[in-house]
Amino acid sequence: MKPQLPVVLCLSGHDPTGGAGIQADIETVSRFGCYPCSVVTALTVQDTHNVRKILPQRSGDFLEQARTVLRDLPVDAVKIGLLGSVDIVYAVDELLKTAGGIPVVLDPILAAGGGTNLANEALIEALIETLLPRATVLTPNSPEARKLTGMEDLDDCADALLALGCPNVLLTGTHEGDDEVINRLYRSSGKTTYRWPRLPGSYHGSGCTLASAVAALLARGRDIESAASEAQDFTWQALNNGFRLGGGQLLPNRRYSAP
Repeated sequence: MKPQLPVVLCLSGHDPTGGAGIQADIETVSRFGCYPCSVVTALTVQDTHNVRKILPQRSGDFLEQARTVLRDLPVDAVKIGLLGSVDIVYAVDELLKTAGGIPVVLDPILAAGGGTNLANEALIEALIETLLPRATVLTPNSPEARKLTGMEDLDDCADALLALGCPNVLLTGTHEGDDEVINRLYRSSGKTTYRWPRLPGSYHGSGCTLASAVAALLARGRDIESAASEAQDFTWQALNNGFRLGGGQLLPNRRYSAP
């Protein structure tokens, strides 16, 4: 009998283009030799240009599905993406109360790449109060970090997020104006800075890919620093090998090579 694969439970929305959301999670987790199981938080109406509509699951149905999976499968990590409603935020919180001490990677998706707002103030407040303290790693981009904290300086944003209870913040700088992309991993013990060549164009699903890669590596027993470094390398390579299918953002090529 083959050794059991590490299991990652992915909780996110469904993107019909396959560039982001649950499909991005499944592809990424699989590429790292883990077994993905998934519960959809919301359906979406979107293309490679923008998200046009979110159709959240009923929270009771979502929680029943997720609890059933969690009781049956030996989940080694949880990855959380698009939530879609305050009720789903609270449902995920209820789920994590029974998940034990497994790693939780939270990608706080607050806006689409095309600019559509995906989280109102009530959802953001619920996210901060419930899920952020339960996360092992938070993976905001710079606009998300500023929106979560109300601060401008990214070091200040990270300090505020750490103070809210999340022990590790991997803050990405793709949206900043630097010649390079500067990402930073913040912990109570200090900060690690990563620099990546800036790629032309914009990509649909880069944040989902990064967060899922971190979750898969933590499920495989990696420490946070090595997981963060390898996940960034995989994501950069997937974007560098990306391709265009629709008329909007490029799509990551998560099949470019084995990680």
